[in-house]
Amino acid sequence: MKPNSGPAIPLTPIRLLIRSALLLAGLVLFSLLGCKTPERIAPLAPGAVVLAFGDSLTYGTGAKEEASYPAVLQALTGFTVVNAGVPGEISAEGLRRLPALLKAHRPQLVVLCHGGNDFLRRLDPRQTEANLQKMVELARAHGADVVLVGVPQFGLFPRAAPFYESVAEKHRLPYAEEILTDILTERSLKSDPIHPNAEGYRQLAEALTALIRKAQGG
Repeated sequence: MKPNSGPAIPLTPIRLLIRSALLLAGLVLFSLLGCKTPERIAPLAPGAVVLAFGDSLTYGTGAKEEASYPAVLQALTGFTVVNAGVPGEISAEGLRRLPALLKAHRPQLVVLCHGGNDFLRRLDPRQTEANLQKMVELARAHGADVVLVGVPQFGLFPRAAPFYESVAEKHRLPYAEEILTDILTERSLKSDPIHPNAEGYRQLAEALTALIRKAQGG
């Protein structure tokens, strides 16, 4: 015979309310942690102009021109990808350079990968963040969507600087947070300590292709 555990306690309206609130809180937390809705960009037609804007990581230092990520991205997507990478450029210089490129090429999308040289020169990260914010605002003022690429700060545990995520969240940008960190922490994918090789750039282009397609709803 089972021991008598006592009568069941009925669910009063207050208990039901508490249980419902806890369930709702759990669902919201699960949504925030595991089911974030991807940010969207306007669909791009074949041949659409994409401006790949940045420094040596965009230029393709460490590989042949045809192996740079913009060249591979063009081959994978069928878009017209303009390689606007300048080796050694800091974000303040990029901010001054961007308006003329937007006017000249009128891109539908800007892939923004900038800030690495600011880290190397130990510039104020708050200023780097402000420069990236202004780049995003300029691109949108010219009618372009923006995809942001996080650039890792080098150290014992490399990771993209936190302000990239802040910029992405503020402007609701599709954000490639980990791909460059993954590439630049894998010796076989690097041409030197701070640049990918051809295979590294190919993987970057493939990751951006997938992100762009997802952001378009594909």
